[in-house]
Amino acid sequence: MRHRFLSFKKDKYLENLKHYQTLAKGQAPKFMVIACADSRVCPSSILGFQPGEAFVVRNVANLVPPHENGPTETNAALEFSVNSLEVENILVVGHSCCGGIHALMSMQDVKNSSGSFIKSWVVVGKDARLRTKSAVSNLDLDQQCRHCEKESINRSLLNLLTYPWIEDRVKRGTLSLHGGYYDFIDCTFEKWTLDCSRHASKVDGEYSVKNREFWS
Repeated sequence: MRHRFLSFKKDKYLENLKHYQTLAKGQAPKFMVIACADSRVCPSSILGFQPGEAFVVRNVANLVPPHENGPTETNAALEFSVNSLEVENILVVGHSCCGGIHALMSMQDVKNSSGSFIKSWVVVGKDARLRTKSAVSNLDLDQQCRHCEKESINRSLLNLLTYPWIEDRVKRGTLSLHGGYYDFIDCTFEKWTLDCSRHASKVDGEYSVKNREFWS
């Protein structure tokens, strides 16, 4: 770590000293990124975010709990990034082979998650699990997990709209909600934006997306 830090200081910090001195006075990122804690999924490395460009929070399975669930470190970060930093974009990044999603899909009873910190957390994604089971119950567990990895991203995007201060900015057009899926098996990335023009997307749990892109 020492060698890596000194290399960073020499090759990046000192080479961009003016930029880092500006950052020392304050930050004004345009993006808030919610990504998985998985060691293989670093949003700064994958998407090239430089210091000062993205406010990042990482948790197991990149989940966003609904407002009604109460305080967590994830929604505390959301509150700060949206209300104080006034980010213009929130990006939820999921990925292939997610252990958190596998744990969620492997649960026998989502109503009984006591005794495990992991289960108590991933149960936040129970709606994504339910919709996955309904849509692809005929597939094997690995295929169901892949489906749920993407479904849970959209569930998290909808959960973002349960926060009044997020919903207000989305309605005013000052904040956009994006989903991203990184497949590290073949190194591809899917990106889309939640279409919030339909009020039904919040009322009945359905959603539509726009500006879908596939990078390979």
